[in-house]
Amino acid sequence: MAARVLLRGSLAGAPALPRLQPGAGLTLRGLGSSARSAREDSWLKSLFVRKVDPRKDAHSNLLAKRETSSLYKLQFHNVKPECLEAYNKLCQEVLPKIHEEKHYPCALVGTWNTWYGEQDQAVHLWRYEGGYPALNEVMSKLRQNKEFTEFRKERGNMLLSRKNQLLLEFSFWNEPVPRDGPNIYELRSYQLRPGTMIEWGNYWARAIRFRQDSNEAVGGFFSQIGQLYMVHHLWAYKDLQTREDIRNAAWHKPGWDELVYYTGNPLTSLECWGQTLSFVPPSLLLSTSHWQKKFCISGEMCVCVSF
Repeated sequence: MAARVLLRGSLAGAPALPRLQPGAGLTLRGLGSSARSAREDSWLKSLFVRKVDPRKDAHSNLLAKRETSSLYKLQFHNVKPECLEAYNKLCQEVLPKIHEEKHYPCALVGTWNTWYGEQDQAVHLWRYEGGYPALNEVMSKLRQNKEFTEFRKERGNMLLSRKNQLLLEFSFWNEPVPRDGPNIYELRSYQLRPGTMIEWGNYWARAIRFRQDSNEAVGGFFSQIGQLYMVHHLWAYKDLQTREDIRNAAWHKPGWDELVYYTGNPLTSLECWGQTLSFVPPSLLLSTSHWQKKFCISGEMCVCVSF
């Protein structure tokens, strides 16, 4: 049954990656001394580990867009199964009013329900145009909004749990904007190891060039408050077959395979699919995958559709 949708700096180029020669990854036998073995081991490790220059500034200043001051909030609401339909209806009545209120410096970018994975979950993405001051202004005004106060009280009776994150945009990604549809949207989320965010940004500042031919790159974000060291990449496709074709085509571009190798081995995945309604901007489909050995330490799985 189809679900209806509500809706929802600059990095320096990193040095060229080394290319493995045939047999370079094979274990060498019969070396004459332990010293030679140690040197060989060090040489092999240098193929896989790239040093990052020391940084003397916050990730938010080094990685985020400087020309904008937008702050994003990603919300996850676990809804009681018997309340999901009522929850969706309630959100459709209230959230677009906040989105359309010109005195609130915020926009509802996307809203979805989970489809596969964690069931009966709603996901919302908000943008605050003006950063933390805009967030504080909206929160202050909503506390005085009687309709929203009643909405939160009624919504609370429908929820099992909820969590959120505050995010910034990567400087090298597009800003999420309405686009011609219908489309499906995919969000890949990564839990990075502490200390690897700059290196991740260096690689993806180059990797994004391989994924622009079909205008599929929608937005890229990293967490500031909430679950830390999280990265979210947002993509849009006409349909699932187009998604597969575009992703397969990337592997035929020289250099893409190395960038994928250095940003990790796929361990698990999360996918959420969405559609668009006319009264709000296009919804953004959520999907998470590719948890890296080097960069990532954990992940969770779900699939979503917009409601």
